[in-house]
Amino acid sequence: MSIKKISLALGIAVATLTNAQKMESLVKFVNPLIGTEKMGHTYPGATTPFGAVQLSPETDSISYELNGKYNGEVYKYCAGYRYEDKTITGFSSTHFSGTGHSDLGDFLVMPTVGKLQLNPGTADKPESGYRSRFSHNTEVAEAGYYKVQLDDYNILAEMTATTRVGVQRYTFPKSDQAHIILDLMAGIYNYDGKNVWTYVRVENGNTITGYRQTNGWARTRTVYFAMKFSKPFKSYGQKNFDGKQVYGGFWRKFDQNKNFPEIAGKNLKMYFDFDAQENEAIEVQLAISPVSQANALDNLKQEVGNLSFNQIKEKAQQDWNKELNRIVIKGSDTKKTNFYTAMYHTFINPTIYMDANGEYKGLDQNVHKADGFTNYTTFSLWDTYRALHPYFNIVQPKRNNDMVKSMMAHYDQFSMKMLPIWSHYANENWCMSGYHSVSVVSDAIIKGNYSGDAKAALLACVATANKRDYEGIGEYIDKGFIPAEKNGTSVSNTLEYAYDDWAIAQLAKHLGETEIYNQFTKRSENWRNVYDKSVGFMRPKLANGTFKKDFDALETHGQGFIEGNSWNYSFFVPQNPKGLIEAMGGKKKFGEKLDELFSMHLPDKFFADTEDITREGIIGGYVHGNEPAHHVVYLYNFADQAWKTQQQVRHILEMQYNATPDGLGGNDDTGQMSAWYILSSLGFYPVAPGSEDYSIGSPAVDHAILNLENGKTFEIEAINQSPKNVYVEKILLNGKEIKDFTLKHSEIMNGGKLTFYMSSKPKK
Repeated sequence: MSIKKISLALGIAVATLTNAQKMESLVKFVNPLIGTEKMGHTYPGATTPFGAVQLSPETDSISYELNGKYNGEVYKYCAGYRYEDKTITGFSSTHFSGTGHSDLGDFLVMPTVGKLQLNPGTADKPESGYRSRFSHNTEVAEAGYYKVQLDDYNILAEMTATTRVGVQRYTFPKSDQAHIILDLMAGIYNYDGKNVWTYVRVENGNTITGYRQTNGWARTRTVYFAMKFSKPFKSYGQKNFDGKQVYGGFWRKFDQNKNFPEIAGKNLKMYFDFDAQENEAIEVQLAISPVSQANALDNLKQEVGNLSFNQIKEKAQQDWNKELNRIVIKGSDTKKTNFYTAMYHTFINPTIYMDANGEYKGLDQNVHKADGFTNYTTFSLWDTYRALHPYFNIVQPKRNNDMVKSMMAHYDQFSMKMLPIWSHYANENWCMSGYHSVSVVSDAIIKGNYSGDAKAALLACVATANKRDYEGIGEYIDKGFIPAEKNGTSVSNTLEYAYDDWAIAQLAKHLGETEIYNQFTKRSENWRNVYDKSVGFMRPKLANGTFKKDFDALETHGQGFIEGNSWNYSFFVPQNPKGLIEAMGGKKKFGEKLDELFSMHLPDKFFADTEDITREGIIGGYVHGNEPAHHVVYLYNFADQAWKTQQQVRHILEMQYNATPDGLGGNDDTGQMSAWYILSSLGFYPVAPGSEDYSIGSPAVDHAILNLENGKTFEIEAINQSPKNVYVEKILLNGKEIKDFTLKHSEIMNGGKLTFYMSSKPKK
């Protein structure tokens, strides 16, 4: 399917930016179907920038469990939508974008006609349930809007959204058996028992409220909703799939299955019946809240009110256009599609997590009110500290300030007194390793982008880094490394903690806290304790101080690393590239080792059982499809071989990012993969967040203007840039030559012009 079929030009009203520049119509270059197939785990659908509601189709319902064990097939449905599928089971209001684990998929809605069926059926026999076949030929995916024809019912489904409300418009054929199903059992990464409780209250002839509580990735998660139909339903009913219970209570006095206004159980499915005229459109407005049904109703009233579907769609796309105009580039349409789709991906997560009145549920399960900031959730920090949050410090500093404040609220409310590791919906999920929130906090404060109590933030970082009973931190503090006997990811944890400790040290230095600076600077050198000079790799070390035998630098399992091998993790010392280069034998040998990484062949057997790594995301032995080595290509700069950074950056941009449904070489991981693309396309990258420095690569855009929140602009021009001219001949910042391939954050934020002179020949 061509991009033209799914990315329609939009007539968006011209608005004014803070710097008085005209807003371009950039939404037309966004293709939400990029990354929906294979490893991308993104989804099409309707959302606003950082919206709480992310309304999208589900293409199948796969159980997380199979015969009492993990079902590997469920991994394909982390986002709920899979491009290869031929059926849609419904449209739900919450999703993750690009994650390698999942949850959510709340409040699935499906319109049907004919005989009522309350099971989804199977993909090979859609008629056995309420699902429907569909074709990509009728599918339209844009920022803030989604449309598809449900072929089995001849129903046109359209979606748009506000921050907290998903708006669905279903255009029916003539039928006296039109139904809208609300499936409260459906969810992503579902299994028997995941639903703790569901509740529905019929408020009147066109409005219902309720909630769903689940025990999944977030083990204590409750989402409330309010659902309003544009047309009163003629009847309604429910089916409770709880199974037989010994105690039935005295609600049995009533027939609760038909037209009964208050329903409760673990596994509810509701249906609402209508008489539909030919081409009659029935709208469903579904608001969500983390706090209460009353707040969900208030969100609905405040954000939708009397607005029509088309007005809401236009407003959503204007909001997207405003955000996309933070960076305006020149280049081919294909390059713009890649670039602005990447920007779209980076502005989906983290998500706003509070009601229109400022209330939200905290980690203590109490109701809090955000005072002077917007509260966010969905912090996939093992991924996003690398490029997404540093990118926010340039293009979304106010939001990133609020995100750091949200992390501090997490710390204050959390019984364990730690900053988030991987959190969503008032829950700590404990996913992945490191304590990378300290990197995000430090980077924001050092770059002047935090309006809270910086000293309190530093102390929260220190407390998190000293949590001895978490993931080997105690052994790490005592020994300077995590023994292999104690932890299966002992080496990668040691390396990640060492970087995080350096970030804490930089913050302490910034705040004049010398004692903390000295302590964590020393800890930041713990990477040396797992580097084996005899083999030239990072390697598991035993408690007695000897290196573990049976070492294989290519193996991803049993070698002390998480989602990667020693070949990739051995370069994970972003805080001290010079020290790593020295340890590896100097610049010449270090460059040769990088050359080998990018040119070697990694046999399939070394990643066959690793879900997050596939052949599409690999160049030589370098795994771009997963995050641990995202900075590695820029390390050539530190070995006086900058031309190799330039060559490889452009190769990665071309190979790993394409304007097709399978266009990403790996999970987008809530925007990290896309942030890498954006920054690298502009010509620089943050090797070590927590520093003001960006390492310069090779710009892939002809021209870009960064419209900064402070009212200034930063212009980037790449003279003679082309697919062949990937090498940098000369760099000028405001007319002054840059020779060390380093750009500072303050130089960007002060405004000005960065000029690249490009060539087809490397400057060695």
